[in-house]
Amino acid sequence: MKVSELFKSFDYRVISGNDDVDINKITDNTNDILDGDLFFCIRGYNFDGHNFIDLALSKGSKVIVVDSKYKLNFDFGNNVTLICVNDTRKALSIAAINFYGRPHEKFKILGVTGTNGKTTTTYILREIFSNAGFKTGVIGTISNFINDRKIKAEGTTPGALQLNYLLSEMVKDGVEYCFMEVSSHALELDRVYGIKFDYGIFTNLTQDHLDFHKNFSEYFNAKFKLFENSERIIINRDDEYGKKIIDKIPSNVITYGIEENMNDFVAKDIVLNDNSTEFVVCDKFGNRYNFDYNLVGKFNVYNAIPCIAIAINEGISINVIKESLKNIFVVGRLENVSKKYGLNCDIYLDYAHTPDGLKNCICTLRNIAKGRIICVVGCGGDRDKEKRPQIGKIATELSDYVYITSDNPRSEDPESIINDIVSGVNKSNYEVVISRFDAIKKSIKNRKTNDIILIAGKGHEDYQILKNKVIHFDEREVIDEILKEK
Repeated sequence: MKVSELFKSFDYRVISGNDDVDINKITDNTNDILDGDLFFCIRGYNFDGHNFIDLALSKGSKVIVVDSKYKLNFDFGNNVTLICVNDTRKALSIAAINFYGRPHEKFKILGVTGTNGKTTTTYILREIFSNAGFKTGVIGTISNFINDRKIKAEGTTPGALQLNYLLSEMVKDGVEYCFMEVSSHALELDRVYGIKFDYGIFTNLTQDHLDFHKNFSEYFNAKFKLFENSERIIINRDDEYGKKIIDKIPSNVITYGIEENMNDFVAKDIVLNDNSTEFVVCDKFGNRYNFDYNLVGKFNVYNAIPCIAIAINEGISINVIKESLKNIFVVGRLENVSKKYGLNCDIYLDYAHTPDGLKNCICTLRNIAKGRIICVVGCGGDRDKEKRPQIGKIATELSDYVYITSDNPRSEDPESIINDIVSGVNKSNYEVVISRFDAIKKSIKNRKTNDIILIAGKGHEDYQILKNKVIHFDEREVIDEILKEK
């Protein structure tokens, strides 16, 4: 593909060489460069791609893209094309879209954003639409899917190049609907720039990622970008930030919730059972739909309502929707892993790693608990430190006993992270156990009849990040090993 075709409809200047040259592929990583490639210089938080131009040229790059801040300090000659753009992140996304044939235009694409609930929402949508006979794709935290093909996920929303590659693979496999988790990082870093979404879904907004966004206003503004590029908007109106989105974009909006009857779709008569939830959804036309839902908790009802609304809007049979919700399963989301052992207690795994997420989990379990709630929890290193004391406070105030332990410490000292968590604790119903394995073991060995053990923070993850090492750590295997010990 020629450089001029890559930047079609995007402003750029040719500083040297010409834009009629063909390129092999696009990359922003010098490790991937081969002869004839185009290299994008991205200003990151740790590295600046402009400092690696010499390396890119030495490895065979024939086209270099720089931003307007770059100071030209040597002659590139006629053998190298130098392109200047105002913003290399936006340019990279546009180039990736064009390089892969504008794949997002070949099917319907639904973006889900919010602090909590993105994964569950995309999984419910996939279940419903697949059962309705559509070919589906998913991009998100646990795994990426192209129909039944499972592809390892690297973060919630991939970079622009990987994202558009995945979308192009979906086109090849005939995908009709793609359900994408759209993180605040992806929106802020323009990974989805240039993609028009058929639906933009807002779940909620609570504290997370303030290490990256610095303040809540920036966090909200990043999330809001999705709705500026969505044809239709599905908003949780019960959330105060959902109301702010509606104020900013009042047209083509479908609202949902539990608390406000003025919503277009409202869930009522919620009954929480041990392993399922019953509820009724009423729409603005007076229709009532009864659901028996395989996920537990009021917060999971919030995740189901927008999926029901979209499915109805897309003409899917209510019976298909009902059957899909009856059978839905999401790994690591209030997942009961103890059933097969015949224990006198229940053990749940959940990805809850935000204050609101943890609160939702514990409160849900409290509604079905016949005994104590024991919580095993930690916080990730090199991430939002402000939420650590909140996690400690919520865990100890809502649980009967808490084992405060490590999560993914990354480059931080595990004890330092735990101290931050403990700083928010006002009660004495906790114990510090640095080793996550040992904390899980203690929670299981000290169990009593009818206890509920919640192991929070990792959910679907099967690894632990310690300094610069990633070790295998699957909590299902850990539990199995502990229960088999004599």
